Amino acid sequence: MNHFKLKALALLCPCYFAAFSTHADPLSLGASVIYAQSPYRGGQDRYLPVPVINYEGENFWFRSLQGGYYLWKDPQDQLSLTLLGSPQQYDPKDNDLGDMKALDKRRMTLMAGATYRHVASWGIVRTALLGDILNNSNGMIWDLTYLYRFDFGAFSLTPGIGAMWNSANQNRYYYGVSAHESARSGISRYNPDDSWSPYVEMNASYQFSDNWNASLSGRYTRFASEVKDSPMVDKNGQFTLWTGVSYSF
Repeated sequence: MNHFKLKALALLCPCYFAAFSTHADPLSLGASVIYAQSPYRGGQDRYLPVPVINYEGENFWFRSLQGGYYLWKDPQDQLSLTLLGSPQQYDPKDNDLGDMKALDKRRMTLMAGATYRHVASWGIVRTALLGDILNNSNGMIWDLTYLYRFDFGAFSLTPGIGAMWNSANQNRYYYGVSAHESARSGISRYNPDDSWSPYVEMNASYQFSDNWNASLSGRYTRFASEVKDSPMVDKNGQFTLWTGVSYSF
């Protein structure tokens, strides 16, 4: 069973993941590590330890970095109100370049909205529409993904393709350069619009006992021009990886 799978809203956050499971036990606990390339010039790649705490109830669910309340739930369709913690941030203290150190800090935030998943013989469609509720970016994201699961006994592979929409406010907060930042740092002013960024992902899961599960998930996102043209960014895309183990009760 896949107790946590990658749902990297990669342009919501270059190191952001949200867990989802194609089969959910009532409760599973474990440990995991997220690796994410920094999209920023002079930025440091990040390793984030994340506890695996997955709960699946009749009305409520919680999966590591997100939780929600089901508005509709059956074996084929699930629609829920969702709260999601976004760890995306930019801290100038962690940057190696002098001009980048003069930029403002971009903070982590909390997002809320709706998520939907449809399961059929031809695959899985999942989507999420979420907005910042802490007035940090005041932005919104829309994630849309198609996946197909292959089972090989205790081992499964689930490849997927998708795209992430960032609103203009989301891009301007995390990738824009304001007039006062430009004057202070010498970096050109930048005011991006909204964007769509495509991605591919692969999720692997191995059930090595009745209770223990190991998972490995990776995603590569191709940055939209609104992101890669930012003077803060020096990459055309980004790779993220999540690996861990969990125990089901």
